[in-house]
Amino acid sequence: MLIVNKIIIAIDGYSACGKSTTAKNVAKALHYVHVDTGAMYRGVALYLLRKGIPVDRETPELFAALDEIHLEFDLNPDGASSDLILNGENVEQEIRTLTVSNVVSEVAAMKPVREKLVLLQHQIGKKKGIVMDGRDIGTVVFPHADLKIFMSATLEKRVERRQLQLSRSGISQSDKEIRDNIRHRDHIDTTRQESPLRRAADALELDTTDKTIDQQVQFVVEHAMRIINENVVTNA
Repeated sequence: MLIVNKIIIAIDGYSACGKSTTAKNVAKALHYVHVDTGAMYRGVALYLLRKGIPVDRETPELFAALDEIHLEFDLNPDGASSDLILNGENVEQEIRTLTVSNVVSEVAAMKPVREKLVLLQHQIGKKKGIVMDGRDIGTVVFPHADLKIFMSATLEKRVERRQLQLSRSGISQSDKEIRDNIRHRDHIDTTRQESPLRRAADALELDTTDKTIDQQVQFVVEHAMRIINENVVTNA
């Protein structure tokens, strides 16, 4: 009998490179679980905004809030994607607004926030068979992931993609607002003290500027299948 060992796939990269869409489709192709860690940080950011708690520094209110926040993912009826559930409420649409985008990098840079969510991400990944995307998956959350991908794209392509994503959600923002937001997030993500965005030494680079989602998914799946096939064990 053949026993196929499931693997952990870590996908990191800059915002608006197609990480979550690619990861979601890779998970679907492999029958794995997709975990969008960016959505988790957005969920924390939304909660802090709602409560009027500072999003850029550690305060007693922040620590109290972290004890109150419960995050989970709920699979959509189509079975192709998951929505973030914050304390029992589906907040998938609200966490994608520019209001949240403008502060999520500051929230994600705070050590207690990262510690709480990294612990949760570790728990999710214990059974393997997951595709997790974010900023520090291959470097901090799962440094020993079986497959690591680092995604990038030109700024103009990323602005175009974010504009399309927002318009599909009925949100109107100018190109300048989106460009400024992406540049701001890049700066925070790459210079923060806690788990800065960087490419793991053993990560495969995937420039998505001129690639379709299907091509991105194919790239990841092909490398995943190579590793999975190498891990097949025959049990006599």
